[in-house]
Amino acid sequence: MTNSAIRCACIQTSTGPDAGINIMNAVSMIKQAAARGATLIALPEAVDLLDGDPERMRSFAVPPDVHPAVAAFSRSARELGVWILAGSLAARDQAHRVVNRCVLINPQGELVCHYDKIHLFDAAPGAVVSTESDIYARGEQAVVASIGEARLGLAICYDLRFPQLFRTLAKGGANILSIPSAFMQVTGEAHWHALMRARAIENGCFVVAPAQCGNNYGTRQSYGHSIIIDPWGRILAEAGTEPEIIYATLDLALVGQARQAIPSLGQDKSFNLNTY
Repeated sequence: MTNSAIRCACIQTSTGPDAGINIMNAVSMIKQAAARGATLIALPEAVDLLDGDPERMRSFAVPPDVHPAVAAFSRSARELGVWILAGSLAARDQAHRVVNRCVLINPQGELVCHYDKIHLFDAAPGAVVSTESDIYARGEQAVVASIGEARLGLAICYDLRFPQLFRTLAKGGANILSIPSAFMQVTGEAHWHALMRARAIENGCFVVAPAQCGNNYGTRQSYGHSIIIDPWGRILAEAGTEPEIIYATLDLALVGQARQAIPSLGQDKSFNLNTY
């Protein structure tokens, strides 16, 4: 492994309405990933809680400095000497609004930065209706974070469908795009692989996408298939439909090679539109 490579793990969970069990299971899997040599361990969206009752979700949300998941993951990061990306948590921002928040924790157990989900999933693609705006306030700030030579562009799930966000992250220096998710079964089967590979290819970035799987509550079924993709669009690792951990070594030199071969990231043009 070169100095420009990072050993990454994606943890796939089946989060439900019991936050204590969810956090305990995530910590156990973090320990397994660290034992296998991962130095960046990524967790899925809603790793702390998935509940069909919006009021219970709102009631659970607290500021990060007193959040039980942040405390548990910070302790794990410090004890194991790893970076942990907590894909998203139900949290409160400084204005006390409930937000869907991704947090990045360094090997000292410190919360380095956070990203609040910008694009909220208000849709009914199948039997389950999802209206995230009933629970969360929309984030407004894109975020890129440094992990040594890695520059991590943060996003969450439904953000995947808005390529302009990922263009902004890549132009802001990101060489890895993290997209922790809780894709529903019906949309996952139709769009997951195509959209993830597209975001990697069009930006010349690695994509790291830990996901939820299984039955989370009621009839809510998550697609699974956590995935790691290289800047050429090749799938390096992919999970199935049960809780598991996948691994890949991200050689950041491949980012430069892909962008040199297809230099589209620096060739964007503005243009006028005619309509008839």
